[in-house]
Amino acid sequence: MKIMDSNRRSGDDFSLKPKARKILVVEDDPALSEILEDFLTDSGYETHVVNEVLDIHSLLEKLHPDLVILDYLLPVVNGGELCSQIKRNQLTCGLPVIMFSAYQKVLFSIGDYGCDVFIPKPFDLTDLLEKIEEYMI
Repeated sequence: MKIMDSNRRSGDDFSLKPKARKILVVEDDPALSEILEDFLTDSGYETHVVNEVLDIHSLLEKLHPDLVILDYLLPVVNGGELCSQIKRNQLTCGLPVIMFSAYQKVLFSIGDYGCDVFIPKPFDLTDLLEKIEEYMI
């Protein structure tokens, strides 16, 4: 049996381990942001957390996430509007979006935003992870 040497050059990043899938989280509550970042990172995802967004498309272009998690009530632009911007753009309309909120009136207009999943707060992290994994196949 012949063993072939690697053609790797020094400094190349080569691994048989798949790269972590990326999740963008937009949440303005610092405590929940930290919990989500720690939990999702520990669950094997590359997690990027921001507390507000002015231009969602430039952020998506920069990070290339595989899934977006949005809080509905945000300080600058609400999560529903951000979701709508994602879903109306031909380049990002297939990107899965999970939205959550403690604001129950969101349920009346949730269909207008086009999110893939809505989770009412408070929620169990394992339930969130199950929903994420449905879209990370």
